[in-house]
Amino acid sequence: MKKEKASYSVLSNVGWMLGMARKSVGSVPFWCAVISVLTVAQSVVQMTAVPAILDQVQRRESLSGLLAAVGLFALGLMALQWLLSYLQETTIYGRISVREKIIGTINRKTACTAYPNLLDPEVLKVQDEALSTTYGNAEASEHIWTTLQKLLANVLGFGVYLAVLTKLHPLVLAVTLVTTAAGFLVQQRLQSWGYRRREEKDSLNRLPEYLSRLVENREFAKDIRIFHMAPWLRELHEKSERLIQDFLRREYRAYLWADVLEVALGFLRNGFAYLVLIGMVLENKISAAEFVLYFSAVGGFTTWITGILRCYLELARESLKLCRVREYLATPEPFRQEGGRPIPQAEGYELRLENVTFRYPGAEAPTIAHMNLTIRPGERVAIVGENGAGKTTLVKLICGLLDPAEGRVLLNGVDIREFNRQDYYRLFSAVFQEFATLECTIRENITQTNGAWDEEKLWDCVEKAGLTEKISALGLEAHLGRQVYEDGVELSGGEIQRLMLARALYKDGPLLVLDEPTAALDPLAEHDIYCKYDAMSAGKTSLYISHRLASTRFCDRILLLEHGGILEEGTHEALLARQGAYAAMFAIQRKYYEEGEAV
Repeated sequence: MKKEKASYSVLSNVGWMLGMARKSVGSVPFWCAVISVLTVAQSVVQMTAVPAILDQVQRRESLSGLLAAVGLFALGLMALQWLLSYLQETTIYGRISVREKIIGTINRKTACTAYPNLLDPEVLKVQDEALSTTYGNAEASEHIWTTLQKLLANVLGFGVYLAVLTKLHPLVLAVTLVTTAAGFLVQQRLQSWGYRRREEKDSLNRLPEYLSRLVENREFAKDIRIFHMAPWLRELHEKSERLIQDFLRREYRAYLWADVLEVALGFLRNGFAYLVLIGMVLENKISAAEFVLYFSAVGGFTTWITGILRCYLELARESLKLCRVREYLATPEPFRQEGGRPIPQAEGYELRLENVTFRYPGAEAPTIAHMNLTIRPGERVAIVGENGAGKTTLVKLICGLLDPAEGRVLLNGVDIREFNRQDYYRLFSAVFQEFATLECTIRENITQTNGAWDEEKLWDCVEKAGLTEKISALGLEAHLGRQVYEDGVELSGGEIQRLMLARALYKDGPLLVLDEPTAALDPLAEHDIYCKYDAMSAGKTSLYISHRLASTRFCDRILLLEHGGILEEGTHEALLARQGAYAAMFAIQRKYYEEGEAV
């Protein structure tokens, strides 16, 4: 398996997390250090309690003095345990806040990153891995504080116990170090069996997880029942489960050998320590109380060494995951996102494409090839053509969602790459093919704001979109969708498309883009939209994409695309008179509708 290479060092990622804490809850690192110190203090008290009490018994101290010592140690341990429990419970909220800060940072990057980044599989993969580090308390963006806290505690404990054990025979210290390190390394190799085969495990889990999501998805419920798919899906699920069980059996066998090795090395280490300490007692070099103290120190010393090694490896793994977060946040932006030339203030905007070519990554042929086009201010342009002709890609280039590989897109004679792209987007009101409502109120879906809004303008847009009756019945404050609100309502596909049209009209940008805005509407509703198209596009430059050529007659000019270029252009009547490809397509569609009416 190819070893993962960290793009940032462990130290660099720890520094980055400290920086995120400063921006969110700056006390998080401090309380981690406090908990580490208290953890070591508790361990030291536990180590010294029995030897100290045993020493008092050997010296025949009074019963009251003995009870006082026992009580003092008990109270101390209780106080430390209470304080540790309190801090661990209360400081978790600060750690969660840091994780939420990271989530917010990732989400802002996703919301603002250039559209081409969302089409890049590598960027999407890194984005997914970055988000996976924030899914819960046990993920790297939060659990790293626990790892750092434990690492610091182990380092401090190692130092304290090392100071105690330096008074013993050096062989005890050497054997303890060697057996602990050897046991850890071999055990780590065996216990990492599953980690090294995580891709195999993930691939095995992928199918049953997909099948579980599929049977829970309401969209597939009708198909599963009508086509009697349940037995087939159950057979697939059982087969995948058998493969997973076989993988788990192999994993458990590897872990079993790790446990056997740990027991054997522990027996060797403790046996040697017993022999040396018993010999020192017999030679009167140490007392019984010191015997207990030193033997406890050997066991604790082993725990601290193992803890340091485990925590460092855990920190390294978490650092690799944090690398993904930082890589995603550092994803280069191909568009200008700040600064740039101001958008020109004008009564109308001309859009011009000069020798524009665009090819999607991995595609054999360009989707748009050497296109030249001028859209005049206030002009209503329809774009038609077969699937794959480049209609939607052309609109995305004009809207600035994509940049051409060759050529330029100009707004009033200025290359749009010179503008802040966010400012450029504000010129457009659009309804794209892919649309979805937000889980909020109808009003918020249309106005896209929680602040001030114009009610008269809103109802005017609703009227133009043909939703007045529906929204009047539901109310502007009705919630859409049922993922967030139990009282949410669900609209039909056509109603959602009308809602998106109302949203585009409410924005009132000088450039109107409608990409198949009537695809989900019935013929009567579609005709209603056509009748209102003049009012919608009044005073705006508009682009209208449709497969239904009957809708194009409302536009000033029609562009027929083929193989990424403009095959024909002109008015509806002019193109019909030419008797070319447009006329042939229109004749086929007209015949289809006429036959449908006859039926």
